[in-house]
Amino acid sequence: MKIHHFFAFDLGATSGRSILASIKNGKLEMQELTRFPNKIIKVRGKYYWDIYALYDALKAGLKKAASMNIKIDAIGIDTWGVDFVYLGEDGNILSQPRCYRDPYTNSAPEEYFRLLPKKEVYDLTGIQIMNFNSLFQLFAAKKENFSPLKYAKDILFMPDALSYMLTDKKVCEYTIASTSQLLNPKTKKFESKLFEAINLDPSIMQPIINPGEVIGHLTDDVAKECGLNKVPVIAVAGHDTGSAVAAVPAENENFAYLSSGTWSLMGIEVKEPIINEESFKMNFTNEGGVEGTTRFLKNITGMWLLEQSRKEWELQGQEYSYPEIVALSNSVEGFNSLIDPDHSSFANPECMTEAIASFCQRTNQKVPVTDAEFIRCIFDSLALKYKYVLDSLQKVAPFRIEKLHVIGGGSQNKLLNQMTADSIGIPVVAGPSEATAIGNVMMQAKGIGIIKSLAEMRTLIRESVEIEVFEPQKSQLWSQEYDRFLTYIK
Repeated sequence: MKIHHFFAFDLGATSGRSILASIKNGKLEMQELTRFPNKIIKVRGKYYWDIYALYDALKAGLKKAASMNIKIDAIGIDTWGVDFVYLGEDGNILSQPRCYRDPYTNSAPEEYFRLLPKKEVYDLTGIQIMNFNSLFQLFAAKKENFSPLKYAKDILFMPDALSYMLTDKKVCEYTIASTSQLLNPKTKKFESKLFEAINLDPSIMQPIINPGEVIGHLTDDVAKECGLNKVPVIAVAGHDTGSAVAAVPAENENFAYLSSGTWSLMGIEVKEPIINEESFKMNFTNEGGVEGTTRFLKNITGMWLLEQSRKEWELQGQEYSYPEIVALSNSVEGFNSLIDPDHSSFANPECMTEAIASFCQRTNQKVPVTDAEFIRCIFDSLALKYKYVLDSLQKVAPFRIEKLHVIGGGSQNKLLNQMTADSIGIPVVAGPSEATAIGNVMMQAKGIGIIKSLAEMRTLIRESVEIEVFEPQKSQLWSQEYDRFLTYIK
């Protein structure tokens, strides 16, 4: 049977990598080619991503793939959501893309809702109200008279911008567009009313294409520079969570998923958007999935809490491996200190450990002192927040949730997986850890016609990756602590 090779560029908010994957005899194999940091740049009080450094990293990965003397059948790119670049009349990038952690959007939702009521915005988009959504970024940029927006002819979301730099084709992939709070999930089109409220022409957005469609082929210049043929670039689920959820190795629809990384995204996969009074009150979001599905989910601050704490400890000369982190967490008593991971004070603090300590002090709890106590506080709080969100999901889910599939890098955290199972009271199925890249590759395979459906994708994944099941063990104890946790998030 013929072997097919795919190049996946998987870009996260803190790092990125390029991956070479192959499918042969119904089995998937993957190999990491390159890995690189993705850093936020602060210039004159504004926060940016370096799109040119990311483009260089993309080409470095393609060159590495070319050096292996194999035929690359397709290329796919996924990134985080909401951020975008502005293009001028001549097609050139007018500015580095603003970063969603830029504080320029801090008060933007409240101000925008004076133009269009909050409930109407949610009813039109079904998207969780978060200050960094693309809608509020555009509103904030308009308010500060940001020159790139003033002179922009086109807007491209991050994966579409990188695809444009490879192919010279301007498109807007559906799943990445669905993160923006600019799209109506029922019509699957950009909602002009949202643009008109800020005197912006919706034609600034690109034609929407679906995952699995061909965007274009490498330009002659890029192909020559990277040593490749005119390889097709496929629109995968451009939003990394969309790619990750496509890789959930589920056997039926009775599951919830937790894409665990810098962000934790918990949700269910449904056929139609869920937009009602209950979902509005719970501030849940409806994002696009593959094959016309909707990802009904909630964004939860995830390993960001630990990642930022680790950076602070490293500056103090203390570096911890993940086994050491698990050992430290197990070395102290649980439930001494609990935080709401989604409290605004943890969004982008100058010092994460100080922010955690301050929260505990304000809520009259024991304040963590040692690194081990901070780690245990983070893990306990995340597991309890997962229960809070899962209980909310079950209220509106059209089916009984029987399992929680944990995918992404966080699925390798066996301690947190067990704590989560204990907290939520149903089995946790962990894996694959490389879900985003796998989903990326699967949609490329679907795009060139060697895989026919989402069900076929998931069958191949189940047969290609190892998963681990964690059964609930201490649910009564966790239930008691959950009641106390609720007082801190209200």
